[in-house]
Amino acid sequence: MADNQNGLDSMNAEMDASNLYSEEVVTDRKVGTIRVLTPVLPTGARDLERPMIFMGEAQIMTQMGPLPITFEIPAQSVAEAVAAYGTCAKDGVRQTIEKIQAMRREAASQIVTPGMPGFQAPPAPGGSGIAMP
Repeated sequence: MADNQNGLDSMNAEMDASNLYSEEVVTDRKVGTIRVLTPVLPTGARDLERPMIFMGEAQIMTQMGPLPITFEIPAQSVAEAVAAYGTCAKDGVRQTIEKIQAMRREAASQIVTPGMPGFQAPPAPGGSGIAMP
């Protein structure tokens, strides 16, 4: 229990008052969702010095179920973000698939040594071919 307390004591849970945003969700309830992040001052007033940020959200179905995809949409307004959503969603999905494929290649090329998760001795010759953990 003391270890958990030490971890909590070292956790930085302070918010950055110079980087605050309010959030609004825009959706067509069919294809996608856009999160509109509006910069605000610590007082809650709109910070006109910083641009709004538009984050698109989509999901793709995988063997393990839906995988959420989040991507930034370069835009100056909600209308521009809505118009760019499709292209940005395709790019976001493509990039996610490329990252997953790279992770698979990396995992497949790792050398497994004793003591690593997934290491298992081959079955003995003439055995049933089933290795028990």
